Amino acid sequence: MTFDQKAILFIAATADDIRVGGKKYTQGLPSPCMSVCEMDDASGLCRGCLRTLDEITAWGNADDAFKRQVWQAIAERVAPRLAACADDVFGSHRELKS
Repeated sequence: MTFDQKAILFIAATADDIRVGGKKYTQGLPSPCMSVCEMDDASGLCRGCLRTLDEITAWGNADDAFKRQVWQAIAERVAPRLAACADDVFGSHRELKS
């Protein structure tokens, strides 16, 4: 099963934005849910938000520290998937050099 490419790009941008910090996240962190909600059997991650079932279940009652840890884990999970998704969605960077 593949991961939702547009969701991966959005999740990557949001995770980076949260990592960098900023005033828009001082009142709490957004849910990573992308409304894809299908689990990948091989990885145990949601195809849209890259969270585990345990992380998804705990999110609603979690404190900010837990949510930041989840976003950090998402950032680490998204990194190896990002280049392939960007090439598929926007076209290979090799095509832009012509």
